[in-house]
Amino acid sequence: MNRLTESPAGRTRWASVELPRPLEPRPEISHVLFDFDGTLSLIRQGWPEVMVPMFVEALPRRGGETDEALRAMVLDDIMRLNGKQTIYQMIQLADRIRERGGEPREPLWYKHEYLRRLEEHIGARTAGLAGGTIDPDAMLVHGARSLLEHLRGLGLSLYLASGTDEYAVRREAELLDITRYFDGHIYGAVDDYKRFSKKIVIERILGEYGIGGHQLLAFGDGYVEIENTKQAGGLAVAVASDEANNGSGRVDEWKRRRLLGVGADAVIPDFRDAIPLVDYLLGR
Repeated sequence: MNRLTESPAGRTRWASVELPRPLEPRPEISHVLFDFDGTLSLIRQGWPEVMVPMFVEALPRRGGETDEALRAMVLDDIMRLNGKQTIYQMIQLADRIRERGGEPREPLWYKHEYLRRLEEHIGARTAGLAGGTIDPDAMLVHGARSLLEHLRGLGLSLYLASGTDEYAVRREAELLDITRYFDGHIYGAVDDYKRFSKKIVIERILGEYGIGGHQLLAFGDGYVEIENTKQAGGLAVAVASDEANNGSGRVDEWKRRRLLGVGADAVIPDFRDAIPLVDYLLGR
C-alpha cells in the first residue's frame, strides 16, 4: 500500500511536514482552497497588535482586574475566532462590553474602526508593494509562489477564501501578483456577513462542479477552513506559519495545537516541502 507514514517524532521524509496519522494519496483531488492572511499573505502580519489594544480600550474594567489578565482574555477571544469574518470578533467584543455593564456600539462600527487602524499599520507595506520598492515575494509565506505555480501547472482549480473583506483581499492579491492563479475565484467578507463564509465557498465548489469532498484539498492557518474542509470530507493541511519570522522553518505552536485539534491531516511551517507533499497526495 502506498502510504506516507510518520516517524516516531511525527515527521515525514520531508523534514518540515508533520503528520498526526498515516496519510494515503488522493489522486482524485481536483480543487484546492487557500486561506489568505497568514497562509499566503504577510501584508497584515501583526494584526493582533492592532486589534488587542482596541478591544482593551473598549472594555469596561472589573475591580482588581490586571492589564495582563484583560489582554489574555481578549487575545483568546480574538484568536478563537481567527479565520472567521472579522465581524465575528467585533460581535464578541460587543458581547463582552455588554456583559460588563457597558453599552456597546454596533459591531460594524468596531469593524470599521479596526480596519482604519489596521490600514495605518500596513500602509507602508501596501505602498511599497504598489510602488515597487517591496518585492511581492517578500510579503508571501515562504515557498507560496512556487506551490501556486506548481498547482496551476498540474491543471488544478485554485480558490482563495478569506475572512478579510473581499475588496481588500482582491486589492492585496493584486499587489502580491497572485490573482492570476485563481481565475477570479477570490472570495472575502462583506458587510452583510451572513452572505459569506468559508463553508459557503466550499459548498459552492462542491455543488457547482459536482465533485465530492474527497476531491478537495485545503491549506489554511485558521481553524475555520481546516474544520470546514474536514466536515466536507476534504484533506486539510495546516499552515502553522511563523509570520513574524518568515522562512524560519519553525511552526507557530499555538496555531499547530489549535489546527491539530480540529483534525488537520498535516502540519507545515510554510511551503518549503509543499510541492513534494502535493505530488505524493496526487499519487505522482
